[in-house]
Amino acid sequence: MRAILQRVKEASVTVDGRVTGKIGSGLLVLLGVGKGDTEADVDFMVDKIPALRIFEDGAGKMNLSLLDTSKALLAVSQFTLFADAKKGRRPSFIDAMPPEEAKRLYALFCERCRALGLEVQEGVFAAHMDVALVNDGPVTVSLDSRAA
Repeated sequence: MRAILQRVKEASVTVDGRVTGKIGSGLLVLLGVGKGDTEADVDFMVDKIPALRIFEDGAGKMNLSLLDTSKALLAVSQFTLFADAKKGRRPSFIDAMPPEEAKRLYALFCERCRALGLEVQEGVFAAHMDVALVNDGPVTVSLDSRAA
């Protein structure tokens, strides 16, 4: 499972002219599910992302996590994180998990983050989404559950 985290001042997802998810300050999480990912990969991401200390404390140091603040998380499914562009000019997505199982693991990630008490907003799985954000910092972090 791969994730790109962007610390944001605000972010939103719009599908067919309708806002489906919107947050103020927090994290935009682009989440990709790869072939072979399991609930253990979800557990890794749920353990890591909310506890990642990338928000500033009173002294201006990155010492606080989502769990330490009242900030929110906007989760957006992103199968293109598994693009392989080593050969040719057109990326291959063969390493992305098929949509049915990917949707289940994406939903489980969102559900488990909510169970931690986080506000979690979402995009629409497999939809064409317009994602808007105001990056804060910018702070961008990539995670791969298999590289851990």
